Amino acid sequence: MAVRATHRARGICIVTPTQRQEDDAPEILSGVFSGQTTGTSIAILIRNQDQRSRDYSDIQDKYRPGHADYTFDARYGLRDYRGGGRSSARETTARVAAGAIARKLIASEFGGRVLSWVSQIGSIRATIEQPELVTLQQVEQLPDGSPNFVRCPDYDAAAKMVELIDEVRRDTDSIGGVAEIVASGIPAGLGDPVFDKLKADLAKALFSLPAVMGVEYGNGFACAELRGSQNNDIFTSEPSADGPPIIRTASNRHGGMLGGISSGMPIMLRAAVKPTSSLARPQPTVTRDGTETSISTKGRHDPCLLPRFIPMAEAMTAIVIADHWLRWKAIRTH
Repeated sequence: MAVRATHRARGICIVTPTQRQEDDAPEILSGVFSGQTTGTSIAILIRNQDQRSRDYSDIQDKYRPGHADYTFDARYGLRDYRGGGRSSARETTARVAAGAIARKLIASEFGGRVLSWVSQIGSIRATIEQPELVTLQQVEQLPDGSPNFVRCPDYDAAAKMVELIDEVRRDTDSIGGVAEIVASGIPAGLGDPVFDKLKADLAKALFSLPAVMGVEYGNGFACAELRGSQNNDIFTSEPSADGPPIIRTASNRHGGMLGGISSGMPIMLRAAVKPTSSLARPQPTVTRDGTETSISTKGRHDPCLLPRFIPMAEAMTAIVIADHWLRWKAIRTH
C-alpha cells in the first residue's frame, strides 16, 4: 500500500493510502506576518506538482461513469478532460487550508474542536461508544504507533477495512463508506431559524465536497423507526458557579442542533461517500456524439476515498461553525 504525507493543516503529518506524491506544501502569499494574521485577505497557494495529464488522453471524448464529464459539457459546452477540473478532489486542498484557519478561530475563541474519522467502509462498521471522547491520535495512529491507514479509531474494524480495501483493489474495483464528524465545545445559539439553519449550512458544505451522496445528523434516518417519546432528548439543568444554570440534554439524538440552532451538545454528523468512480476495469459508456463504446480509466485512483475525505469533512465543518459564530458575535455585540 503506497502512502504519502498530506493535509498538514490538521496539525500533524498524516499518512494516507494513495499513489499520488503531492507535498501539499502551502505558500502563504499575504495576510500573515510574524505568525499572526494582519486583517487583510489571506492568500495561500498550493501547487499541484504531480499531475499526469497523459493519463487522461484516451478519454477526452468519452464520458466516464460516475463523473461530471457529461454534466460539465451540458452546463458549459466544453470541459478540460485532463483530470476532474473543478469537480476534482484536488480542489479541496484549498478548503483544508481555509479550515485550518477556522479551526484556530473556534479553538481560541470558545474552545471548540472538530474531529472526523471513518466509521464504515462497505459493510464493516466501527463501534464507538463515546464519539465525543475520540482523539486525533486514535484516528491517526494504531496502538503501536504505526499509521492508522483507514483513520478508524475502532482498531479491530480498521484491520478488517484494510483487508476489504486490498480485496477490492485486487478486483480492480472500489468501495464506499461513511465518515463521522463530531464538533464539540460548540456554544448554544449558533445558527438562524429559517433560511440559514446551522444544520442546512453544514449539510450544504459537506454536499459541496466531491463524492458525498448523503448527510445526516443526530439520529438521522433512524428516527423514522422511533416514536416521539423515544426520539426526544430530555433537558437537564446543572448549577453554574458564576452564572445561570447550565442547560443540557440527557441524550443527544438531536445531534447538537434544534430548530437549526446549536444546543450546546456535541454536533454529530455523518456523510456517506460513494466508491471511486474511476475504475481500471472496462465499463460501457458513450462518446460526446453518442457513439457506444467502453472505457477503462488509467491513472492513480484510490480504491477507497474515505481516509482522504476526513480532513475535507473537518475543514468544511469548521468553516461553517466559524462563520456562524462570527454572525452570532455580531448580533450579540450590537
